[in-house]
Amino acid sequence: MPERTYKGKSLYEFPSDYTVVDIETNGLIAGTCEIIEVSALKIRAEKLQAHFTSLIKPTYPINWFITRLTGITNDTVKDAPQVTDVLQAFYDFVGKDILIGHNVHFDVNFLYDNLLLHNGLVLDNSFIDTLRLARKALPLLPDHKQATVAAHYGIPTNGAHRALRDCEICNECYLRLKSELLKQ
Repeated sequence: MPERTYKGKSLYEFPSDYTVVDIETNGLIAGTCEIIEVSALKIRAEKLQAHFTSLIKPTYPINWFITRLTGITNDTVKDAPQVTDVLQAFYDFVGKDILIGHNVHFDVNFLYDNLLLHNGLVLDNSFIDTLRLARKALPLLPDHKQATVAAHYGIPTNGAHRALRDCEICNECYLRLKSELLKQ
């Protein structure tokens, strides 16, 4: 596992200003797995202020499993921007915000490694994992996948497994989890 010396801290907080992040990758095999889509929602006072989303042209083909899961095909990304351009724009968009995501360590680690490799930038933003919040708030659920948490709260998941839609679902889950945990 690579050393991520400047990686931000995992927080257990409930901010009203933050950025929700999600990525999609072209596979599951280390060494050939690349980011093919990155999205973010900038939230201020719990309201959407702006969004960022982009496909990324990968070096390696998209795994059939990923295509079936996300609907993103090799043809979909053949004219997508290069990783360096997209990651620079993403980095500028998120600034120093606290990042929120479901199983966010996965996303943050990928983003950290790729920003350092391709852009020479360090992603040192602290982050909040809605998976961690869900385990605390909803211990009796059969699992704590984002879809399960969303179903528990009646949040529609149509379009899931695309980065922007996953950000939207994650934000709705975060707001419900925040409300529930603050009552405890």
